[in-house]
Amino acid sequence: MSTMLDMPQMMAFVLILFILYIGDVISTYTKAWVPSVFICAVLFLAGYWTFFPKDIVGRAGITTSVAVMLMYLLITNMGTLLSLRDLKKQWKTILISLAGIVGIIVICAIVGMLCFDRNTVIVAIPPLVGGIVSAIIMSGGAKEAGLLDLSVFAIVIYVMQGFVGYPLTSIMLKREGLRVLKKYRAGVWQSSYEATSTKHKLDVVNTLDEYPMPKLFSKFPNSYNSSYFQFLRLALVGYLAYLVSTLLAPIISVSPFVLCLLFGVIASSVGFLERHPLKKANGFGFAVMALMLFIFDTLNHATPQMLLNLLVPLVVLILSAVVGMLIFAAIIGKVLKVSIEMAFAIALTALYGFPADYIITNEVINNLTFDAKERQILNNHMLAPMLIGGFISVTIVSVVLAGVMVGMITPIN
Repeated sequence: MSTMLDMPQMMAFVLILFILYIGDVISTYTKAWVPSVFICAVLFLAGYWTFFPKDIVGRAGITTSVAVMLMYLLITNMGTLLSLRDLKKQWKTILISLAGIVGIIVICAIVGMLCFDRNTVIVAIPPLVGGIVSAIIMSGGAKEAGLLDLSVFAIVIYVMQGFVGYPLTSIMLKREGLRVLKKYRAGVWQSSYEATSTKHKLDVVNTLDEYPMPKLFSKFPNSYNSSYFQFLRLALVGYLAYLVSTLLAPIISVSPFVLCLLFGVIASSVGFLERHPLKKANGFGFAVMALMLFIFDTLNHATPQMLLNLLVPLVVLILSAVVGMLIFAAIIGKVLKVSIEMAFAIALTALYGFPADYIITNEVINNLTFDAKERQILNNHMLAPMLIGGFISVTIVSVVLAGVMVGMITPIN
């Protein structure tokens, strides 16, 4: 079929939004066993190989400059979600999650350097540790270095790793849940984690409406905290990250996106930003949609032959990451007296993050028992560690790691 070179903007926008919706529908129907990103990637590839113009995403209005702007806002927003109170209560989870990340880096580096080239390993590791942001950073870095195949590779890893992470996590949580229920029914159950109140757990999932106005502006009437004011403050923090990155450039290369995350934490702590301001400004959904489309825009370079060439490194590196997570998380789990199943499940959240960690955990709990008290016991034991594990790996470490490793890519001469 011939490419529609004269496709109008709104037609392009409708088509790509329809693809995102189809991905969501199938993911919801299969209870997240089939990732929406996989369905979207397949449909985008089918479109690019048939009638989509190569610039369909840009033609729809999501240009590179728009995507970069939204990344500044989104990563700064991610920084505001960091709660030191939550992290202190889940210190074991943090250590296990970090151990899993070290396992990914070590095993992937060893296996990858033996089997593939250095650039392939560098581009692969951050997406394996995190999600959409790290994949975009590494894909963009590979593209700038003239490595189009690795630019696609970063996205393909992001799309495919959930297929390994979802079933393994479900199996581990089921085994852990059965172990907990057996002890609980025998009257000898004692959680390895500190008890977490229902309110505290809900704060991890939904941090909205905690402060109508951030502390620095508490004397202003709430009615002045408009969407424009929230966007303005987010943009100011993002701009500050850009300025500091530029000033540090002659001395040391620091990604502005890493600084966005750090400055988001600081701005939230001192009361310049509230928690999750992008959500409150009603811009979070649009930002995620635009960045998802920007990711799939990278696939316009992919050819069937390129994907075949990437198949072996894809399988080898994902399996290496899983083995690394298992070994290192199991060792730390044993030291901290956390079961191998729970430690491995926490580490696996690096492959998908929120909301899949929340969905899978609840699905397992609901399938293991119908008793309300038993469900509460399982919920107290498993939900908060799974959410914090995903937050540490996907939200924090992956962005920092991508910001560091993108500078390690060797350009084509």
